[in-house]
Amino acid sequence: MIGLGTIINTIAIIVGGVIGHFTGKLFKYEQQAALNKACGISVLFIAIAGAMQGMLHIDDGAVVSGKSMLVVLCLAIGTIIGELIGIEKGFERFGEWLKKKTGNSGDKQFVNAFVTASLTVCIGAMAIVGAIQDGITGDYTTLAVKAVLDFIIIAVMTSSLGKGCVFSAIPVLVFEGIITLFAKLVSPVMTDMAIAYLSLIGSILIFCVGVNLIWGKTIRVANMLPAVILAVIAAYIPWTF
Repeated sequence: MIGLGTIINTIAIIVGGVIGHFTGKLFKYEQQAALNKACGISVLFIAIAGAMQGMLHIDDGAVVSGKSMLVVLCLAIGTIIGELIGIEKGFERFGEWLKKKTGNSGDKQFVNAFVTASLTVCIGAMAIVGAIQDGITGDYTTLAVKAVLDFIIIAVMTSSLGKGCVFSAIPVLVFEGIITLFAKLVSPVMTDMAIAYLSLIGSILIFCVGVNLIWGKTIRVANMLPAVILAVIAAYIPWTF
């Protein structure tokens, strides 16, 4: 069944969020704050692992770094585009709308939890590659694996940040669902190099999410999202980064 992977991923996020919501009530404020920091550190190391995999390679037995110019250009130009468009404000407005419609107007952390969780589970190659596989062949394996990871991440995030994290299921459903529907059009664009570039830049953006979790919201990560699109475009430029 085409689209099953997206459904599984969405349900996993909802279930993880519900579990995190009820278990979070068992912790005191100090314990929730500590759990939030632990979640941030986990996200940082997951992101670092993904970024290093994209930037480091072995040449004659020595570890060599690369793609620095790709990172700088994509992040710089992508952030400028995002700031001009105001993507972060769009996320926040949608979060505010959700907060009111779901009866959570008194939850001060709702919008921050929604935006943070949405960026964490939406950014990355697994979402795109998995949705393409699901749309073309009906193979939902990649999205099923992602669902397990998201289940754990959202459960932990919800227990520390609040129920706003549960609603990250909405952008995941929309994002992966659209890619699944248009998989045959998207698949030619996502070459191996494009996926590698996307994974690298996506990992760096997830790192920024981790920074916000640990030190408070200091980076408008949503405004950096155009960098992911630029990374895919860069794969078609005949220039070695």
